[in-house]
Amino acid sequence: MPLPRTREKKLRQRLAELRGPEVPAKALDARALAALAANPGCRRRALLDGAGVNKAALAGALGSPAAFGQSQFALTRGNAFEARVKADGGAELLRLVHEKLDRRAEPPSDAELPELTAIGPEGRTARTTHALRDATATGGWTLLDHPMLALDVAGSPAFLEPDAVVVHPDGSWTVVEIKSFPMLDGSADPAKVGAAARQAAVYVLALEELAARLDPAPAVRHHVLLVCPKDFSNLATASAVDIRKQRAVTARQLARLTRVQDIADALPEGTCFSPDLPAAELTAAVESVPATYAPECLSACELAFHCRDRSRADGAVTSLGRSARAELGGLTTVEDVLAAARGEAGDPADPAVAALRRAAELRAEALGGAVEGGATCR
Repeated sequence: MPLPRTREKKLRQRLAELRGPEVPAKALDARALAALAANPGCRRRALLDGAGVNKAALAGALGSPAAFGQSQFALTRGNAFEARVKADGGAELLRLVHEKLDRRAEPPSDAELPELTAIGPEGRTARTTHALRDATATGGWTLLDHPMLALDVAGSPAFLEPDAVVVHPDGSWTVVEIKSFPMLDGSADPAKVGAAARQAAVYVLALEELAARLDPAPAVRHHVLLVCPKDFSNLATASAVDIRKQRAVTARQLARLTRVQDIADALPEGTCFSPDLPAAELTAAVESVPATYAPECLSACELAFHCRDRSRADGAVTSLGRSARAELGGLTTVEDVLAAARGEAGDPADPAVAALRRAAELRAEALGGAVEGGATCR
């Protein structure tokens, strides 16, 4: 069974050079892919993630350390909850899958739990492929605990590890996401559910790539199972989440990513992102790759504070948000916007320029009226 095409040796060597000598590659996970898909125009993140650069260490070396991430307590609590959900051969997890997604099937009993251990991500991906193919043909329930999937991203493979994948008796596949945030009275924080849905959409895309290589191709379900603690207890509850919208958006955005090879080829010779480099040299290397900053990056990218400072220093309107950037059209800096509003620059036929000048006129009228009103009162 052929695996997705891998990077050529030349590209692997080039990406290793970008990371720095003896610097191990950081695995690209589904959370990072979902964030990358949300900002496909950022070549900086595409290259750094594709090269396996540790952006948290890089941000610290640049003097703008990241200020987000899970605490050790949250990680420990999440791992303990996941272990509880998967205890006894995944009986509780399979019961929730049957209850929420497949009531017509026979209740899960004596489900298969294939061994997925292998050497390296490529070996684990191959073992997962064989396990899914065999499970699809058995006509029973199968639970794959932490399978390894591969997804082609900008010309290089990303290896992904969902919490679980369940094979139904009809041969279809379901992604299971286990989170430690609670469901209170049957509902959870919409923002956290949305983030989980975007992450699950990445797994679904990877499963679809795998299924397309099988004959016949199994169905990958677009309803994933989100498992969370019930209220404030450690008991598990679940909800079926429709991720068709997130899947479509993620697929479209990932397809727009510039190939890592193309970005790397455009860099100056000797560019390196090793955190051990002097700050000035490291800053020049990072700035040699174009970035597309937006305020949303603050919750999704370790380099967000560095990119925000640079964006503000350059007066880029992207620091005001994507919606403002879209409204301003060809006006890319705050200085350009102010000049257009004052009538000093810009094409009057441009709708953005016309709107800015009209807004400036209204503001002047309002301030003038306020001054006159104040003088009359005195």
